[in-house]
Formats: sequence, C-alpha cells, structure tokens
Amino acid sequence: MDRQILWDCHMHSSFSADSDTPMEVMIHRAVETGLQGITFTEHLDPDYPVTPDNLDFSLDIPAYKEKLAELSDIYKDKIQVRFGIELGLQMHLGEYFDSLLSQTPFDFVIGSSHLVHGYDPYYSEFFEGRKEFLCYMEYFESILENISAYDGFDVYGHIDYVVRYGPNKNREYSYGRYKDILDEILKKLISMGKGIELNTGGYHYGLGEPNPCTAVIRRYRELGGEIITIGADAHTPDKIACAFDKAASVLEACGFRYYTIFKDRKPEFISL
Repeated sequence: MDRQILWDCHMHSSFSADSDTPMEVMIHRAVETGLQGITFTEHLDPDYPVTPDNLDFSLDIPAYKEKLAELSDIYKDKIQVRFGIELGLQMHLGEYFDSLLSQTPFDFVIGSSHLVHGYDPYYSEFFEGRKEFLCYMEYFESILENISAYDGFDVYGHIDYVVRYGPNKNREYSYGRYKDILDEILKKLISMGKGIELNTGGYHYGLGEPNPCTAVIRRYRELGGEIITIGADAHTPDKIACAFDKAASVLEACGFRYYTIFKDRKPEFISL
C-alpha cells in the first residue's frame, strides 16, 4: 500500500440514513484496502426537516454500538474498528448532545453543520433565487453560530461542505474570498482546543480539492492548529480511503508531519 495515511476516520454504513451499505461490507473493504484502522461516524441530526427523499437522520445508538462491538471483535486481528458519531449541530441542541455524550462512550465525535437555519445545502432549494456568494456566506456564519453555542465535539467536519452542492460548486469559491469569516471560525476552533478534518469527499464530488480546501487547511496550521483527522466520508465501500495519497501530500504541503486519530475521545498523533 503506497499511501501514508492508514486510518479512515469518517465513514458511514446503513446505520446512517444516507447509506445502504452494511457495516461488515465497509469493514471488509477497509481490510482489502490495507488500512490499519477505521472509525465509523454515523449520522445523528436531530430536528432534521422533512426531506424530498424522506430520510430520517435519527440514529439507533444501542443497535449501532452492539453491531460495531460484534464486528470489531470478529475483525480484531485484521483491523481496528472504532466507535464514532457525526453530530449535526444546531444552536438549540447543546443540552441534548451533552446528555447523549455523557451516557455513550464514543471514541470520536465530529461536529458538522448540515443545516443552515433549517435548510440543507444538499438540496437545491437552499440556493433557489439567491446569490451563491450569499448562500456560502450564510453557511459559514452558521458554523460560527453553532460552535459558539456548543463545544462538545472533538473535530469540526468538512468546513466548506456547502461548496459540494452549490450551482457552481467551487469554481468561484476560494479561501481568500471568505477569509475573514473562515479565519474567525479557525481561530475559534483553535481557542476551544478543537481540531478539523481533511475530508477527501471533495475529490469524489469533483472539486479537485478536499473539504476544506487546501488553503483553509494551511491557514489552520499557520494559526497554530494541530489536530487534524483524515476521512473519506464514505457511504459506499468504493469510497473508503479515497484520494488518501493526495491527502498526505496536502498535509505535508500545509506544514503537517502527522495526522490524528481518536480513542476514548483522546487524540493520538501518527507520523506521515
């Protein structure tokens, strides 16, 4: 295996509303890919609005935990499998999330903004009749609102998620165009002791960049950020460890000599 990154710390299975892939299929593919370890980060988005495709972003955590423990034991001699979650942040959910995390021993918690004041950019209605620049700006402003309201996560997920779905995707997007708000987000996360992720989903969404883009990752490092996890955001087995060779190059170009994984909510740093 020629890639330098051997852990995929953001993936989903059929426990997430937007995946149909059984957990064991994902694990089997990760073993085939040569990874040393993976972390499942199933979606939990409370108060998610009704979607055109009727997805339900609740999560059966006891069933998820039980299945992961079973398969982790089965595959323990082939790969490490860790227990994570991706929380869909909204300003009013802090007390709910605190209660959940106090009762459930996750290894890793991603905090992500999927909804912008009730709308998910995944669906085109978020952009209808509006300027793309303002839609992106509102998304970034919502991140700042969410992380100011809640700090119970370990790493903030795919900071520029919104550009995956914009009418022009990232053709008119750059760190420089949104520098002030992105810097505010990064400085806030660093002051909170939180990491970010390099999400290679941007490559399989056709952006030619990770999420967030390389310039944002570089800026995070320049500002003193140290914690960075790597995940392909795979919902199907073919996307596991997608573009991890590119991710290693991005990390090195941005000044990182390591990446981060989590166990029992504690960071572990692995040299590239």
